[in-house]
Amino acid sequence: MPVPLQITARDVSLSEAAEVEIRAKAADLETYYDGITGCRVVVEGPGRHHRTAPFTLRIDLRVPGAELVVDRQADTDLYVAIRDAFDAARRRLEDYARRQRGALKSHEEAQRARVSRLFPAEDFGFLETPDGREVYFHRHSVLHPGFERLTVGTEVRFAEEAGDQGPQASTVAILGTAGL
Repeated sequence: MPVPLQITARDVSLSEAAEVEIRAKAADLETYYDGITGCRVVVEGPGRHHRTAPFTLRIDLRVPGAELVVDRQADTDLYVAIRDAFDAARRRLEDYARRQRGALKSHEEAQRARVSRLFPAEDFGFLETPDGREVYFHRHSVLHPGFERLTVGTEVRFAEEAGDQGPQASTVAILGTAGL
């Protein structure tokens, strides 16, 4: 289904080629999210007295439950401004679709723990959380200054995620160092 599209030009007379470009890019947005119910594009020109001022674009996309807005994409070249505005709209649609699917990562507060077991030859270890849970971590999860500085009892902050065999730390930072 074609996206209902409204194009408004202010202080500029859009060429047929520019309108065709806008229509094509609006139609292309449906490949990223097929639930678009409306699209409004406002193109503002630099005005008669400002030949070097940029063209600005605003895109309002209506989708179920929300309106996504791309505002103030600007460039002195109209076609660059169109491209940048629709690239930003595509990213907004992709983010919206991920949120709807629940696929965005949640950024929880980093947890504290201490190293309870360490196996340097095998490049992994375990953290013990304050509530007594044990969380696996791998050498590659440890931020600089790194795995070599860890000893049993080292205090760390970590981000937890579900692993194939239980909870695992995706990021481990020694407390008192740069990182988490």
